[in-house]
Amino acid sequence: MHRILIPLFLTACLPKSPADSETAVAPNFAELTAGGTASIEVTTETQGADVLITGATVWTATGERFSPGWIHFSEGNIVAVGEGTPPEIEGETLHREGAWVTPGLIDTHSHLGVYPSPWARAHGDGNEATSPTTPGVWAEHSFWPQDPGLQLAAAGGITALQILPGSANLVGGRGVVLQLIPTRGSRAMRLPGAPETVKMACGENPKRVYGDRGGPSTRMGNVHGHRSAFFKAAETQKEWQEYEESIEKGEEDVEPPSRDLDNETLMGILEGRFLPQVHCYRADDMLSILQLADEFGFTIRSFHHALEAYKIRDILAERGVSSSTWADWWGFKLEAYDGIPYNAALLTEAGAKAIIHSDSSEGIQRLNQEASKAFHWGEQAGIEVTEDDALQWITLNPAWALGIDALTGSLEAGKRADVVIWDRHPFSVYSKPIKVWSNGIMSFDAEAPNPIWSDFMTGQEVSQ
Repeated sequence: MHRILIPLFLTACLPKSPADSETAVAPNFAELTAGGTASIEVTTETQGADVLITGATVWTATGERFSPGWIHFSEGNIVAVGEGTPPEIEGETLHREGAWVTPGLIDTHSHLGVYPSPWARAHGDGNEATSPTTPGVWAEHSFWPQDPGLQLAAAGGITALQILPGSANLVGGRGVVLQLIPTRGSRAMRLPGAPETVKMACGENPKRVYGDRGGPSTRMGNVHGHRSAFFKAAETQKEWQEYEESIEKGEEDVEPPSRDLDNETLMGILEGRFLPQVHCYRADDMLSILQLADEFGFTIRSFHHALEAYKIRDILAERGVSSSTWADWWGFKLEAYDGIPYNAALLTEAGAKAIIHSDSSEGIQRLNQEASKAFHWGEQAGIEVTEDDALQWITLNPAWALGIDALTGSLEAGKRADVVIWDRHPFSVYSKPIKVWSNGIMSFDAEAPNPIWSDFMTGQEVSQ
């Protein structure tokens, strides 16, 4: 006898027998959508022995710096951080005078895996450029875990990163927050507990891509496209609310609304479950997006690139919107013309959350240097900014933008053991990671051979 397997989202539409109607409970929205995030691959790798690092300067990203200090982590979590006499442990003790220990670095804006390095058209999967609004696609479904750039990022001290769709579309789809632990599939690489994110875009890109393909061709067309998409999602949201209210009242023979993958993503934004990440350069474009958010009752988590964020830093600070930007990129297109190297420092001085991102398969390997540049630009201009602020630009602030600051981004007891040992001050141009742990698992070791993550690189080692 052959078993017939029926997808969960179809079971709600099947006729029920009288016996079933007495006991069955109609599925809610979360149950109907759960299948889309079910995992196949199970991640089994965990931290081995306990680790205690002593003698180094421990820079926590909380405003505290212990010099010399110590940090103890076990089973993937930080047990304690401090100074003075370290505890005795049954595990591995690393005494590192002259070294520095920081949280793992976090990049809020990467296209590794969807635009892999080396890049080729065959695996350039970042933009679903078939419609100006594609909320229903997920970067996770394009992500190639064999991208050699991932291991290079880990060697640069990165322990978590957000992989985003490209910026061709007004709504490009869902991003995904990953931990840098190699797996065979993207789902298993997700950082546990990280919320869904959604990539949106404004300004030049959507109108350039779609101007000759039915629009939008102007900035006003961009905003119209955003408003239309959220209006439809709000209607779908109302249908689901009415359906679940009927179920709660015990009404029978109530069928759920039809599934719409695009609207389901936007509903996640409207309900505050998904965090919007918006590609936006100009200050006026950012204000337009904030007006859109006000109209539909949601909040923006982070503007990306945001080269003119300094012009509205008071508004961003008041609204609690972060800016994921570069240290000193500018002028490569017209809407980047007013970029200045003091952006991150000015935002910080105003009380807004500044973040240094890479948007680059190369820049992600030296995110510490990018933060250092932005810090020194601000310092030279007399802006009130500290080294602690600058460390937070690549640790705690990006963790907040991705909704994982309760899990990582600083060295505190109970958080993930995302830890980097540097051979000297991390803001030195000569500084290099010695060892990197993600969730307590060694992801890079400069003092030992590192297994190759990518089959693409197997056999391509340089030999003498």
